[in-house]
Amino acid sequence: MLGQDARATSKVAPETKGLRGIWLTRGKDARLTLYVPGSGGLRRWTEARAGGPDWDAPDVVPTPDLTHLSVTQNADAYVHFAGRRERITADGGVGVDIVHAIQYQTGRPVSAWNSLGSPHKEAGVGRRLGAPVAVVSKSGETHIAVRNGGSGMMMRRERPDGKWRGWEDLRGKHIKAEPAVVALSSGCVALLASTDEGSLYWEQAEPGGGFGAFQSLDIQLRPGSLTVLETAPGRATYYGTDPVNGVVAFRSGAAALPLGGAPGDGPNAVIRTVLDGLDCTVLAHRGVNGTAVVGVGVTENESNGLWWSDTGVPCLATPALAHDAQGRLVMAVAGPDGAPRVARQTDGAGLSFEQWREP
Repeated sequence: MLGQDARATSKVAPETKGLRGIWLTRGKDARLTLYVPGSGGLRRWTEARAGGPDWDAPDVVPTPDLTHLSVTQNADAYVHFAGRRERITADGGVGVDIVHAIQYQTGRPVSAWNSLGSPHKEAGVGRRLGAPVAVVSKSGETHIAVRNGGSGMMMRRERPDGKWRGWEDLRGKHIKAEPAVVALSSGCVALLASTDEGSLYWEQAEPGGGFGAFQSLDIQLRPGSLTVLETAPGRATYYGTDPVNGVVAFRSGAAALPLGGAPGDGPNAVIRTVLDGLDCTVLAHRGVNGTAVVGVGVTENESNGLWWSDTGVPCLATPALAHDAQGRLVMAVAGPDGAPRVARQTDGAGLSFEQWREP
């Protein structure tokens, strides 16, 4: 049974520009770090010791003028941040660019935000730039994908030596929201985006290479609902919300399979974990009632369905999932008041969580 204690205590002021979400990372020292947008930037909680349960007092990571944020990690557990920034220009207009920063060690300061500019010279078109999504490939190359002002797809890549390539036009049209991007163990990167007509798919032919032409897929999904997970070596499974069938899963070259659930807005958080000796996939989303909902099923065995359970815990956005130092699954949510709550997996059969607590 999933714990349902969601007592509210201290409140966290939301960002004035609407930045929202919750992110949970695990450092090289195995300590978890929790990030939630708040007044002045990202409020950051760090485990006092690996495996918890205590957390250090929060500090603040400045996120000046960010409207959207993507968080990912590389093989060394460095935390990469990619953001969409809006600033007032000298002529009184609004300028938009993509920025990047890195946290190299758990609990340590984040680097300065480095502007990657915009793929557009025209300010009006640039203001339509979408939310970035960042991943780091096996070779250490950071990839940032973003929907451009013309509703196509752009990519910017940082080479392992730290130098950034120019903006690459992956083309496409009528893209509605941020893509789902995955760095595969094969060394290749793949991405999927929703459009008015269906979905568009790109994949590198070889590690570090180009993406070539996109594939058009006849899979219609709610914009902003896409997420992705590598479910076998070099193979990704994509998850999204079908307006009729709830959550669906599909892999390149295969039909979408309905998984049920009743998701609200936003994507699923997704992670693999071992339960009762089985390789399982766990999904978590904000349900239609505004509470965190969890689904569990055997990895790549979608035809047997998922077991869904509503935690009853209110959440502002998609929950976050990670493993702690003891291998336990940890779920974090940001409540309607902006305050985070965390629950850890308990011992025993199946998947259950202990009482929800504020860090």
